Amino acid sequence: MPHTDPVEACSLAIKYLPDIPVWPQLPNRSFLENMYAQYSEDLPGVIIEDERIYIDRSVDLSDGMEKLYVDYIENDLDGHAISRTYAPGFYEFLSRKLDSAVAVKGQVTGPISFGLVVTDQNRRPTLYDETLADAIARHLRLKAAWMEKELAKLSAETIIFLDEPYLASLGSAFVALDNDTVINLTNEALAGLAGLKGMHCCGNTDWSVLMATDIDILNFDAYNYGEALALYPVDLKAFLERGGVLAWGIVPSEEETLPNVTASGLLGRMQSLMDSLVGKGINRDVLLEQCLITPSCGMGSISQPLAEKALQLTAEVSKEFRCLYALNGE
Repeated sequence: MPHTDPVEACSLAIKYLPDIPVWPQLPNRSFLENMYAQYSEDLPGVIIEDERIYIDRSVDLSDGMEKLYVDYIENDLDGHAISRTYAPGFYEFLSRKLDSAVAVKGQVTGPISFGLVVTDQNRRPTLYDETLADAIARHLRLKAAWMEKELAKLSAETIIFLDEPYLASLGSAFVALDNDTVINLTNEALAGLAGLKGMHCCGNTDWSVLMATDIDILNFDAYNYGEALALYPVDLKAFLERGGVLAWGIVPSEEETLPNVTASGLLGRMQSLMDSLVGKGINRDVLLEQCLITPSCGMGSISQPLAEKALQLTAEVSKEFRCLYALNGE
């Protein structure tokens, strides 16, 4: 969210998303809340300076690596907490009473995007170093599991997402990465979680790869790229048959688009996308039942009034959807 006040940001998230509230990341408050810096604490060799984050491989990382792997084996989460300085929105969220929430949601940057953005001192992506890539996935696994443990104090049902914007480059000439590596690193980062596991990719990608991972929820930008999911009917059917949930990012999060959309118009757009999937052999009832409604992406780069409008639209589309299909709030 674009806010710098964690109290205000939490209040808005809880107001408009009371069923599944989410703790807000506030990148405009500090570079430490950049989605890569925010989860970098205690990663061996990590350096943050001049709004750049990288891993310095010129120093001996063996002690840090040994501690990381011991903590991983022993599932020692306390040494991998996210500190208040890096996530004040998270700690404000933990202070709230959320008795009416069906679940609470948190998020961690996924290992693919983290490994592509966080380079070594020579600006080589750490994802292309097998040792570092494995360490990053296990580091993020500990972060995610620690977050889930804390969120479970608010609700018995938890949802942890991996945010993976760089999966939009999967299969391109710019990202030399095979599908098995994506699946294995993703599953490693998710493996410490007991609750629901999700993934968000805000661009277009090879959705079959994402649906082959261990996620329970696939969150996609339905406003801009909704038609692409219909290209993978076999994979989508298998994902839904194992209980997978589609989180439809039908509410746009772009500054220039938000002023021109309405809840009814967005719902109509979503219905058309569902119709196209039904035309590919996907069961409509399953789509309706295994469904969440979300903004298309994060809102940190837009104005505060428009971020609030996006949250309000999300709530309105959800309400209209439930009324239309007589879901009685379920």
